Amino acid sequence: MHKTIEAVYEDGTFRPVAPIKGLRKHQRVNITIETSLREKHPLHELCGILPDEDTKEMLRIVKEEFESFR
Repeated sequence: MHKTIEAVYEDGTFRPVAPIKGLRKHQRVNITIETSLREKHPLHELCGILPDEDTKEMLRIVKEEFESFR
């Protein structure tokens, strides 16, 4: 099985960010390490889930709100 997971390295141990399905307890695995070049934005997972019309409406509202602060 080939699977890419996201993990955090803490105190000498790799801790998966999410549960890993398909592995037995104490099963040995090979790990290839690839560091992230930069941190993901906190809203990264939300990108692309809104229809374009909703996105345009939200942007319009945000712009109006920020204009009211000037």
